[in-house]
Amino acid sequence: MRAIRVATNGGPEVLELGEVEAPEPGPGQLLVDVAAAGVNFIDTYQRSGLYSMQLPFTPGSEGAGEIVAVGPDVDGFAVGERVAWAMAPGSYAEKALVPASSAVKVPNGVASDVAAAAMLQGMTAHYLVNSTHEVKTGETVLVHAAAGGMGLLLTQLIKSKGANVIGTVSTDEKERLARGAGADEIIRYTEADVAAEVSDLTDGRGVDVVYDGVGKSTFEASMASLRPRGTLVLFGASSGPVPPVDPQRLNSGGSLFLTRPSLGHHLLTREELDWRAGDVFNWIASGTITIRVGGTYPLADARKAHEDLEGRRTTGKLLIVP
Repeated sequence: MRAIRVATNGGPEVLELGEVEAPEPGPGQLLVDVAAAGVNFIDTYQRSGLYSMQLPFTPGSEGAGEIVAVGPDVDGFAVGERVAWAMAPGSYAEKALVPASSAVKVPNGVASDVAAAAMLQGMTAHYLVNSTHEVKTGETVLVHAAAGGMGLLLTQLIKSKGANVIGTVSTDEKERLARGAGADEIIRYTEADVAAEVSDLTDGRGVDVVYDGVGKSTFEASMASLRPRGTLVLFGASSGPVPPVDPQRLNSGGSLFLTRPSLGHHLLTREELDWRAGDVFNWIASGTITIRVGGTYPLADARKAHEDLEGRRTTGKLLIVP
């Protein structure tokens, strides 16, 4: 079968398409024909070496497809069923081994490409607004990169909870998309002082919570945008890791809260996985959220997908389609 392999850490150029032996499912595993694989910033972190992976490896931790073989000691799944997954490596390939413990069935009415696009970012958005900081009616929330895949999902979910969204974007097209998702106010971070704009928009109060997946380049503005006892949720680092922070800054900033969560710590049990994935699929079916696929790429163009993602030339979710 064909798969993308990373033999050495580096830039997008280290993503190489090759022929590898098709795997056989072992105990607790499913073998899946991959219909689509999600492209996420975590893939770029693993490719570059920021997040350590044993080399060589096939990137991609999210996807959806049809089961073609079931390994021993697997209950509840059968050949021919459609499943989706996140937090399972090896999805940039024609076939993927998926732990049954990480797989969820895709309900009728949800296309496989939509399921692949929804799993990692959808469940991340779920825990961010329900568990990390439970968004409440009347709150005001700052969402960075509001036209990206995560930003569009967060904006829709925050609005569904009755809160107000201030989104940051860089272009007219991205502003249109963010407003279409429900953003109440937009700040052009390339043209304005974000913290000053937030202060103006909130009459000097600041926002209740900031969802920041950008990291290094937005961290200072995020801290300065919070109300006293506000929460900065740093869930990614697309611009690079944030330098060490003196905890005293949280005190001087207004007894602030800072957290750096990850999806893995919010899928500790099968019950959590079923809750979060089930809600995401229900939101799609009910129209609470719309999954925007901003681009699809064949396996051979995985390098281009990473270049576009890291170059911030994209909106919505990117998919690789074997």
